Amino acid sequence: MIELIWTGSYGSTSVDQICERAGVKKGSFYHFFESKTDLALTGIEHSWLEHRRELDQTFSPVVPPLERILNCFRNFRKEQEELLAKHGRVLGCPIHSLGAEISTVDDRLRNKLQEILSQFILYYECAVRDADAQGIIEAPDASALARIVFAYSEGLLLHARMWNDLSYLDEFESGAMIILGVTKRNPTGVKKK
Repeated sequence: MIELIWTGSYGSTSVDQICERAGVKKGSFYHFFESKTDLALTGIEHSWLEHRRELDQTFSPVVPPLERILNCFRNFRKEQEELLAKHGRVLGCPIHSLGAEISTVDDRLRNKLQEILSQFILYYECAVRDADAQGIIEAPDASALARIVFAYSEGLLLHARMWNDLSYLDEFESGAMIILGVTKRNPTGVKKK
């Protein structure tokens, strides 16, 4: 179901399409789920648990802090390249795509997506805190800086989806380093006093 929504939209994905894709009868669908929303919540939670396994590796504390963030961006890029090859379109972030569509019409889905995004941002926050603790960057408000870097990456994914152009993702790494205060003139990120 998540792939149907991601390649199209939540509103345009019907229960009939879901049943056809799954190879089940509509009656079976309603035996297990009261509504499309209930199935979507289950699918989103399952996808998130799968994605968290990847994030746990990408953001492992044994990886240098800024490298965690850059590796996450590289993984985003690779995923988008694979999706473009498979579907002929850049799909962007499934959570933000769905969230933008349903945020004003389905409280249960919106709340689940907000919960997932909050958990996702914590990975960035941990990396930012570790970079600050190691003196690599200055981050007096690691939580705010993590949200900014995360929003930046999601904005690029949205632009890539809207224009169907992976080149928008070329700025992932350089833009994040600027936001984090790491530049060629200041490769450590620490501000000079």
